[in-house]
Amino acid sequence: MAEISDVFFVDGVRTPFGRAGEKGMYWNTRADDLAVKATIGLMERNGDVPLDRIDDVAIAATSQTGDQGLTLGRSVAILAGLPQTVPGLAVERMCAGAMTSVTTMGASIGVGMYDLALAGGVEHMGHHPIGGNADPNPRFVAEKMVDPGALNMGVTAERIFDRFPHLTKERSDRFGMLSQHKVQAAYDAGKIQPDLVPVAIKDADGAWGLATEDEGRRPQTTMEDLANLKTPFRPHGRVTAGTSSPLTDGATMSLLAGSGAVKEFGLAPKMRMVSFAFAGVQPEIMGIGPIPSTEKALKKAGLTIDDIGLFELNEAFAIQVISLLDHFGIADDDPRVNAWGGAIALGHPLAASGVRLMIQLAAQFAERPDVRYGLTAMCVGLGQGGSVIWENPYFDGKKRK
Repeated sequence: MAEISDVFFVDGVRTPFGRAGEKGMYWNTRADDLAVKATIGLMERNGDVPLDRIDDVAIAATSQTGDQGLTLGRSVAILAGLPQTVPGLAVERMCAGAMTSVTTMGASIGVGMYDLALAGGVEHMGHHPIGGNADPNPRFVAEKMVDPGALNMGVTAERIFDRFPHLTKERSDRFGMLSQHKVQAAYDAGKIQPDLVPVAIKDADGAWGLATEDEGRRPQTTMEDLANLKTPFRPHGRVTAGTSSPLTDGATMSLLAGSGAVKEFGLAPKMRMVSFAFAGVQPEIMGIGPIPSTEKALKKAGLTIDDIGLFELNEAFAIQVISLLDHFGIADDDPRVNAWGGAIALGHPLAASGVRLMIQLAAQFAERPDVRYGLTAMCVGLGQGGSVIWENPYFDGKKRK
């Protein structure tokens, strides 16, 4: 008999993230192979889980064509050596693809239909530029449903500055610089590397190498560097390459389980799912999307923003994160927020990023028994936001000294 169950994030891994384009390390690597590597790495780390007991595999991609087409969950499961009895599906919610893989599989576990599931995402933005294969319906613009600029994420980020004049370019630049510094500090302390799965790569000359760390980092970034960058989305604008997530290739994968499976296989979950929510906003200013989705998720959980001890917010753009922090009365440099840096430094392979947030939150939970709840949240193209609230299984109720 099916029973309502808690939903646990048991583990998550990812490939190192690469710069998109011909000079990037994954130019000669297939997108589905990145997802296969992440899947194999995850299952090798969780050898107590019998592969034939996985109930479903959900893998997201934004551009579902070419090497990201062919029902990724099913095709990657077969390529990764999972038994043919394990089914799979593909998920698409632009930037929140992997997050939606997790919430969809999590909900299936929660209602007792699944015991174990894999959930992740992949995006090879080098092979599949954002919107490259899309054909937006002309009615969007003809009937003034959506401004043409709404399909350009950088333009939507500029509009957050327009709407909230007190959110300045200087604040955004500082946030971007600190993201680079925090990621490097996390690397230096060995925080990021344990959850990376190395990927064999081939360069233009056919020489093999190994991708072992994120390629796009710029730890030497200064405020002066950022002040002088071009503003590609508007003359005299405020959004620059230094305060935007770079175009990125990469894959993420997580293992989710219900209470019964945790007990049966003696698993040690890293997080418990408390609530999740998605919300829609004006497409022209999609960056504010995680504000209403977070309010919805908090309400479902019976919590307030003050209960959240750690935040992993996807840095699509610095201004986008700052707008959420400002709304909730949180300082730009609050130590609870993106403690190990974020997408401005690491990159944002669209449909893969949601699980990267979860991987980083889970690793911080293990170090922070004083923190009970954490939030993973992100903005989504075409005017959406997604939020998941997690509980720390290591929480001991003791305040930090």
